[in-house]
This record gives sequence, structure tokens and C-alpha cells, in this order.
Amino acid sequence: MALSTSQTSYAGLIDAINGQGANKKAATSQIAEVQDRFLKLLTTQLKNQDPLNPMENAELTSQLAQMSTVEGVSRLNSTLETLLAGYQASQTMQAASMIGRTVLTDGDTIDLKNGLGAAAFELAQGADQVRVRIQDAYGNEVRTLVLGPQQSGLVKFGWDGLNNAGLPAADGGYWFVVDAERAGNFVEANPLALTSVRSVVLSNGKVELDTAGLGTRLIDQVRQIF
Repeated sequence: MALSTSQTSYAGLIDAINGQGANKKAATSQIAEVQDRFLKLLTTQLKNQDPLNPMENAELTSQLAQMSTVEGVSRLNSTLETLLAGYQASQTMQAASMIGRTVLTDGDTIDLKNGLGAAAFELAQGADQVRVRIQDAYGNEVRTLVLGPQQSGLVKFGWDGLNNAGLPAADGGYWFVVDAERAGNFVEANPLALTSVRSVVLSNGKVELDTAGLGTRLIDQVRQIF
């Protein structure tokens, strides 16, 4: 049966999509059943105890404390589930606002359009020399960009669309590799690509962005939104 957002809370809708609503009700029912059995057992035990050897206060207190602990854990789990549902709803709304936007996220592709291309990378530390090698679909090097010394963090670069021979390269998709060195040692560089967001995907309780050409990405993998 279709769900109406006017009749169902957004958190409840997410739970229904993930199949969690029935699980929560079942868990709550099981806990209530355990509590009921515990109270009946304790009442029966008190009624039938030996008057000459009654249950000690410490033992009774211990059993009641266990019962209180079970109930407290149940309430804590319920509170955490509510907070998680609210967080997921907030992430979904945030992600939905990115649909149709261009984002900078993890990826090693660079698209050449109308003779222009752009991408970026993150350096783990400052580098004395940085080069970007742009390759075609067959792994052939099309252009090498010498960026010189760069500080740690986000580094953006542009490509004028020319190959190493100074001739225009064909528009389309390319890949790039970052070579960074510091005092002759390799510096880690995380490549970042520009892509557009097509839709929002809910997968295993996580909110993901479906991008053009890069597949799905988590929100925390997005560095910039344009």
C-alpha cells in the first residue's frame, strides 16, 4: 500500500523504506512481554516464599534493579533510534538540495568541454614539486601540467584543452594522475573530480548521492558545491 507523506512522519517514512518499522514494534512487544513475565514471576515468588526464610531485601532490590536496567536500556535504544531517524531525515533533505548541482568529490576523472577542463586534489602535506598527468581512455598521456610547489590541502587546477604537442584535444572524458614530491619523497594526493548530482539514494540507512559518471558518493565525500 502506498504511503502518504501527509499521514506519515518523514522519519516513519524512512523507517518504512528501510523495513525498520515492523522491527521496532516487534522489539518493543518482546521487551514488554519479558517485563510482564518478570513481574509475574517475582509476584509469584513473593506469594510463595517460606515465611521462615523470606527473600532478603538485598536480593529483592537486586532483581528490581535488573528490571529497571532492562527498561532503561530499552528507553535509551528507543531514544537513539529516534535521533538516528531525525539525522537521516536531515541528511536526506540536505542531499536533495544538491540535485542538479555540480560538486567536487572523490574521483580521478576530468571532463573536457569546449576546450576547457578542471579538477582538484588534496595533498597530505606540502610538496616541492607537483605534476598532473592527464591520460585518455587507453592510458596514453595527453598532457602534463607542471604546477610547481604547493601547500598541503585542497589544490585546484585547470586544463586549457591542449595536448603536449600544443594541439587541441578532443572534448570528452579523461583521467588524471597526481605526482607530488617533497625532498625527493612521495607525497600522498587524493584526486577530486567535478560532477553533477542526479538523484539521492537511501542505502542501508545511509544517504548517498548518485552522480554522473562517478557512481554514488556519501555526503561527507563532497568537498565543494557549485
